[in-house]
Amino acid sequence: MSNIQVKTMAQFMAEGKKPEVLFWVGCAGSFDDRAKKITRAFVKILNKVGVEFAVLGTEESCTGDPAKRAGNEFAFQMSAMMNIEVLNGYQIEDIVTTCPHCFNTLKNEYPGLGGFYNVQHHSQYLQKLIDAGRLTIEGKTFKGRKITFHDPCYLGRGNDVYEAPRDLIKKLDAELVEMKRCKSKGLCCGAGGAQMFKEPEAGNKDINIERTEEAVETKAEVIATGCPFCMTMMTDGVKGVNREGDVMVRDFAELIAEAEDL
Repeated sequence: MSNIQVKTMAQFMAEGKKPEVLFWVGCAGSFDDRAKKITRAFVKILNKVGVEFAVLGTEESCTGDPAKRAGNEFAFQMSAMMNIEVLNGYQIEDIVTTCPHCFNTLKNEYPGLGGFYNVQHHSQYLQKLIDAGRLTIEGKTFKGRKITFHDPCYLGRGNDVYEAPRDLIKKLDAELVEMKRCKSKGLCCGAGGAQMFKEPEAGNKDINIERTEEAVETKAEVIATGCPFCMTMMTDGVKGVNREGDVMVRDFAELIAEAEDL
């Protein structure tokens, strides 16, 4: 952790400076042990290219997405209003997040409550850094290896972001292989709509197993995704189909960080 530099908005304010972008870490990226690895990988990339970013730290709370999807509009609005007060207090304009659920809520739900921000998913932001010539990816580690991408619902169908994650994977010199259901026809991993926090309803098969089987059919060595919720479901799916030894699940930020030996 010693090679990671992270400053809070409060620190930037104390120095009389403003960051390029606010990194919204999200609950999963802050507290879930697996998702923390995605957070670290993304921060390492930002540190490498010299992006001056800030986090809210203890001033960040849940966006309210799970409460809203579970039907508790009151709890959602309470969470949202607290966050908007903090964000507007710091005069935040640009936000990047590694979680499509946070991305969707901040981008599409907060304006109705007075929170207007330029919100980007980390796939879009990393692509922007590449386009600006600030980030270059060697990709030697994954050259020629088969990678399939699982579209997170709130990134793909929810916000029409399909190409940025795929472009990043292609930059690794990897072979991108698509599942039979992908992009606008992608199958949910089962975590959306607050399903992440409950047991699945009775049925013939868990949906994350169904999705993992589709990924395994591509003969990919890596299942890539861009969502901490999908990460949990697909990782459990790989265990469920007994392919832990030969199929790994990674966020594309982790793939880039690994390829760059960060």
